[in-house]
Amino acid sequence: MLKLNKLAVLGLLACSASIGALAQDRKAPAYPLITHNPNFSIWSNTDQLNASTTTHWTGAEHSLLGLISVDGAIYRFLGKEETNYSTVLNASDEAAYTVAYTEAEPPGNWSAADYKADGWKSGSAPIGDDDKTAKTLWKSHDIWVRRSFNVSKPASINELFLKLNHDDNITVFLNGEKVYEKNGWTSSFQYQPISKASLKAGQNVIAIHLVNTAGGRFLDFGLVDKVKDNSANTLLAEQKNVDVTATRTIYNFTAGKIDLQVTFTSPLLLDDLTLLSRPVSYITYSVRANDGRKHSVKAFLGASSSIAVYQPSQAVTAQKYATDKLSVLKTGTVEQPTLQKGADDMRIDWGYFYVAAPKSSGAEQFISKSAEAASAFKKGTATSTESKGKSLSLNTVIPFGTVGDATVERYVELGYDEIYSIQYFNTNLRPYWNNSGKETIEGQLTQASDEYSTVVQKCAAFDKAVAAEALKAGGEQYAHLCVLAYRQSIAAHTLVKSPQDELLWLSKENNSGGFINTVDVTYPSAPLYLLYNPELMQGMLTGIFYFSESGKYPHPWAAHDLGTYPKANGQTYGEPMPVEESGNMIILTAAITKVQGNADYAKKHWKTLSTWVDYLVKEGLDPKTQLCTDDFAGHLARNANLSVKAIVGIACYAQLAEAVGEPETAKKYRAIAESMVPKWIEMADAGDHYALTFDDKNTWSQKYNLVWDKVLQLNLFPQKVYETETRYYLTKNNKFGIPLDSRRAYTKNDWILWTATFAPTPAQFEALIKPVYLHALETPSRVPLNDFYDSNTGVRDNFKARSVVGGFYMKVLSDKLRDK
Repeated sequence: MLKLNKLAVLGLLACSASIGALAQDRKAPAYPLITHNPNFSIWSNTDQLNASTTTHWTGAEHSLLGLISVDGAIYRFLGKEETNYSTVLNASDEAAYTVAYTEAEPPGNWSAADYKADGWKSGSAPIGDDDKTAKTLWKSHDIWVRRSFNVSKPASINELFLKLNHDDNITVFLNGEKVYEKNGWTSSFQYQPISKASLKAGQNVIAIHLVNTAGGRFLDFGLVDKVKDNSANTLLAEQKNVDVTATRTIYNFTAGKIDLQVTFTSPLLLDDLTLLSRPVSYITYSVRANDGRKHSVKAFLGASSSIAVYQPSQAVTAQKYATDKLSVLKTGTVEQPTLQKGADDMRIDWGYFYVAAPKSSGAEQFISKSAEAASAFKKGTATSTESKGKSLSLNTVIPFGTVGDATVERYVELGYDEIYSIQYFNTNLRPYWNNSGKETIEGQLTQASDEYSTVVQKCAAFDKAVAAEALKAGGEQYAHLCVLAYRQSIAAHTLVKSPQDELLWLSKENNSGGFINTVDVTYPSAPLYLLYNPELMQGMLTGIFYFSESGKYPHPWAAHDLGTYPKANGQTYGEPMPVEESGNMIILTAAITKVQGNADYAKKHWKTLSTWVDYLVKEGLDPKTQLCTDDFAGHLARNANLSVKAIVGIACYAQLAEAVGEPETAKKYRAIAESMVPKWIEMADAGDHYALTFDDKNTWSQKYNLVWDKVLQLNLFPQKVYETETRYYLTKNNKFGIPLDSRRAYTKNDWILWTATFAPTPAQFEALIKPVYLHALETPSRVPLNDFYDSNTGVRDNFKARSVVGGFYMKVLSDKLRDK
């Protein structure tokens, strides 16, 4: 952990006050509650904790429901009751069904209820072009589908929804009436409200036209009835404020005559791998009377079995049991398909989710259907009614007894045992905390309980250190961004050990492909880990080195990724990014060497680094048409910023050569890098700025790759380059930041913070940072920090919950290395 100087300590109070009491009610686009890894990750997407159902980072409901009883009056403070549906017409996740279909445009009014579909084929659902998921193959441009079904009492339906998973453009008719239309695709079932007036008693017909525009093809559908919400009689606790720190999110409420503080702690201390890898979070409840009198108080937590499933239709088992010290609830899927699939928009459906409470607290636990959990608490029932089914609730009632002026505190633990976390070149790896295979989740839950006070104190101290360090480096707005980024970045990783007993800190490329250990995601994420534990930084590179050094990846450049999470069996991205990834790997190895003060890691991989640097020497100065980390912008030739990466990478290799004891090699490659700089300046010079591409002086771009020249003190590019670029960027500032380049208004906030880090003056740094800070507070896209958005509107272009926000810590890293 970083040691704070006196200035940082003195700044702490100001920082804590500012982050905890900003003028705006909103502190974040989404609030981290439970954050461990890409599977165990629960968020609140509204400023009021009780205004929405809590979700997984993908947006799927992972419901935590919190109620408190004060003298018998029930207040809701956490989440909303989980949305429940009953089936009107099943989709294939519940039961098989057949449809009539044709791939030739049908004559007449094909969507009408009484249409005669003569000559249409019959096929089983789902329909698609992947023979692994589809039961009826469809590979044409269009398909027309009809499905007949009966409904006995449509008037008894509460709210009718289409349950729909489609790829691509779709038009849906119910009994001849168009009820839904969308251009685009989904990757899971979505629920779309439609009028039940279109239904009739007896036979009904759904007719669908689906068009493939690009990529895959898929169709699965049904109808559901949204179960009536029974929470109308529940009072809402009044949220007074929320504070977000590096490891905690803290809410304060008034519930009638009681003040309630709820703290979510995920103890992700990067310098303590045992604690970091322990898959246990705490929810702490602190209550006291606010009227000077005594009141009878008890709290309720309902945790949904959806936390342990991929799709809500999956059946689960649940059980209640006890250890010597804990009362425990457990749930997981019946199927347990361990590491059987990899995808981006995916939730874990193997392993088991746990809710535990110390026996000493007197907590009562029971299992119910999700729809019945809240009413059971209101009625005072604590008897388990379920052990198998769908959409169950793990319920814990926490008694506080009679509460007066003195604060009474209780806590509950939430844990997840993945059993196996990662498949690494066809070997299934256990999570780091159970690498030996001899540990148990009950042991982890017990240790977490035994160490509760110590861990909470450690987290509070660490939170202060992180906030103070960021405040010193960049001011209040910068510190706020760093605090928001901390847990998100970490929770996009999983910690394991390789079969070679090497640490692997493997990212999931959340919401941008789902790849595992993507090098150009590691690259922007790196500053956080270089700061707080460079061993984890090594763990982000080791798998990529192994891929090349084992001969499994035969190319003379670095791979893009190791697969699709959680399967790290080899690159699954469609094409290489040779200059991008080779430059990234060399630069980050140099950064590790700089931070650690030794070249041991570089020596271990020297032959591979030497192969990659020679590729950069040959191809890096004036790159041919290829992708870079900003692959969403498409292929680009003669990319000036990519050229910077190559030049910096070559200079980093020279710095490494000096560190490993090869001075002649260092001189050779330093000379190559230095000779490239004036060529770069000449090719990129566009007068008052430097161009996006060498062949078009009417373009511009952020040259964020320059930052390593400053951070690693390479002293390659003249100061004029930084001054010229920064002045020009400030003429391009939009409401939510400077665009990535001249092609469109979109931007990447991680790159803005890198660009700001090399700004020549503090005023310029702050001018570049402020719009990013505003985006965190004002973006209409209520998701975990989104790093890719429109710089004018703040609307998310894509991406959310990604690890790249670890790059926000670049200014802190830069200052640390400068001071060192």
